[in-house]
Amino acid sequence: MDSQDHLRALVADTNVNNDTFLATDYLNHFNEIVMLLEMVPDMPDILEEAKEWQPKSYPQHFLDSGLSDSEITVEAYENAPSEFREPFDETITRMNAVVIKGIENIEAALDSPRPEELAAAAATACRLLQRLVDVASAIIHGSTPKLEQDEIDELLNH
Repeated sequence: MDSQDHLRALVADTNVNNDTFLATDYLNHFNEIVMLLEMVPDMPDILEEAKEWQPKSYPQHFLDSGLSDSEITVEAYENAPSEFREPFDETITRMNAVVIKGIENIEAALDSPRPEELAAAAATACRLLQRLVDVASAIIHGSTPKLEQDEIDELLNH
């Protein structure tokens, strides 16, 4: 039994995909910030809570989670095939950058005399983050879609 077969046996009864060795539970970290940012136009004070959100690595997320299979989940991630792990990690890096830039844009829009700017900034950040969550989810499930950096930049800067 090779190491991949051994890992497949370990993850068989977990939430880890047995082909990619990745788990969708990690995306909850990003779903949380999307939810907060969606609320900002109606509850601007919630931006302070959103600003407390910090990027968290995949292993750290699971080790902090208290889930019973967190160590197996981390081991699987560390041994994920590069065809999935590399685009996944790249997508996560982009998501972290989008959160930071999105919060900056929303904060700048808070000072605008036009309330529609706040709604637009929040909607743009949320829409882009949701697209990236969808890309990450597809990778976790064995597909390798991408959202190109120029698409991200264009969406964030408009």
